Amino acid sequence: MFRSSINTLEQFKEILLQLPDGCYTHSCAVLSNSSIGQHTRHIMELYLCLLKGYQNADVSYDNRERNKRIEQELPFAIEQLELIQEHLEKPNKAVKVTYELCGEKTCLESNYFREVMYNLEHTIHHHALIKVGIQHFTQMELPESFGVAPSTLQYRQACVQ
Repeated sequence: MFRSSINTLEQFKEILLQLPDGCYTHSCAVLSNSSIGQHTRHIMELYLCLLKGYQNADVSYDNRERNKRIEQELPFAIEQLELIQEHLEKPNKAVKVTYELCGEKTCLESNYFREVMYNLEHTIHHHALIKVGIQHFTQMELPESFGVAPSTLQYRQACVQ
């Protein structure tokens, strides 16, 4: 699980480093006028919330920092990706996840490993969106696996055999 998460973030980092100038921050009509940088920020903020909440076993994805530097400065985003990769692997423990839904606070019991998996799935979902943005702006060759769930890749492989 940690290896998959770290490898997925590494693949993302390598792709981001290949983007042409301006592509990271440019709004994209096919992404509802958001940018690749905004999707990147969103991915990383959820991981950062999980890491921040680990010590107190209290995670709130709603109350994240929304650091504009991540979406506007690619070198800073890369630093944050590396920070997440470096600190992600931790022992499992129970955590409380708090959401506000329809004006009501909801607390769910979870655990660190489950939340790492949630973040991995969330990341892959946003990678699929980012892939659309990259293909809109560039002719970059992207790995077939980028933005595709591991179970889908396994299914595709089984169909080929």
